[in-house]
Amino acid sequence: MKAVQQTVLYEQAMDPRFLDEIYGIPGGEKIKDCIQCGTCSGSCPVSWAMEETPRQVFAMIRAGMREQVLDTLTIWTCASCYQCAHRCPQQIKITDIMYILKRMAIREKRQRSKQARALSEKFVEIVSKYGRNHETLLMIKFMLTANPLGALWAAPIGFKLVSHGRFPLGGSRVRDIDGLGRIMVKAQELGGE
Repeated sequence: MKAVQQTVLYEQAMDPRFLDEIYGIPGGEKIKDCIQCGTCSGSCPVSWAMEETPRQVFAMIRAGMREQVLDTLTIWTCASCYQCAHRCPQQIKITDIMYILKRMAIREKRQRSKQARALSEKFVEIVSKYGRNHETLLMIKFMLTANPLGALWAAPIGFKLVSHGRFPLGGSRVRDIDGLGRIMVKAQELGGE
């Protein structure tokens, strides 16, 4: 009975189309060259905070574990420092693949991607308006969008940070906000997503 349950779990986890999808993306085919040496994980400054290390994520991709890969916190924990890609003996663009996985998770509206998308949208909204980030406003807008009840819980912490000067209340704009607006419009035209 236990062997049957394990087989069912394995069959649910395996998605050969996921492999084709990843391998079909420029740079994604390099995952086939991964020798599971662990250099990426050993080089990663935030691997301690990941659910799975980059090496484990690559093994999961090769095993066709679409659900687990796109739902892992690891792809959102990546600091995008490129240390892993720089040190990879197979010259795999690991950070770029993490970005690919993030985009896939966003397209499929995965739970963790919703929070990342909300943070990204609020960041772009603020930078479009002021030309730079305003951390206090970003956190307020993000919390109210992503987790309104959590905003109530976090409010006392926020007030404490403001009272100690850790979160400034005021913000400033860049001088040529119209020029920045033109740059952002052009970037959106060129970037697609």
